[in-house]
Amino acid sequence: MIPTETAAKKLWDTYHLPDKKRLHVTLVARVAVFLAKRYSQATHQPVNISLLMAAALLHDIDKAVSPKPGEHHPDTAARVLREEGMPEVAEVVRHHVLDAILDPAIAPTTIEEKLLYLADKMVKFEIIDVDQRFQLWRDEHLPPDAENILKKSYPKVKDLEREIFVAIGLQPADIGRLA
Repeated sequence: MIPTETAAKKLWDTYHLPDKKRLHVTLVARVAVFLAKRYSQATHQPVNISLLMAAALLHDIDKAVSPKPGEHHPDTAARVLREEGMPEVAEVVRHHVLDAILDPAIAPTTIEEKLLYLADKMVKFEIIDVDQRFQLWRDEHLPPDAENILKKSYPKVKDLEREIFVAIGLQPADIGRLA
């Protein structure tokens, strides 16, 4: 099942999604759907916008949920969504974490996975570009293992950004004023 926007937002209350995360996921959904429409129009390739919208609105649903042993974000979110009867949404969500792009087993491959992944890397609590988002992470002075993930992920995220923005004929800096 793919929930409507209204049904997805009801799950925010059910799972006590914090207000700042509600803002984040709303903006991620806005960017993802904007990119999807432009991508589909430019490439004539279909994008499941209802699936993408649901995944964007629910990709951080686990932020107030206790993970089970061995679970990490987004494993907990994917589990919650499967338990809610949304395996298709869970599958898209499963691929959005930063280091997924480094692991061929969970790297985003479908257009919906790629667009969610990229949109999530273009939003903190406002719409920004990938370079700004990575700078915000660097400014957090993360532990060495997280810094290493940032360093390794950055070129691959930039490649994905280039792939999508070349296809839609825009510059990443345009997204904040257009989406």
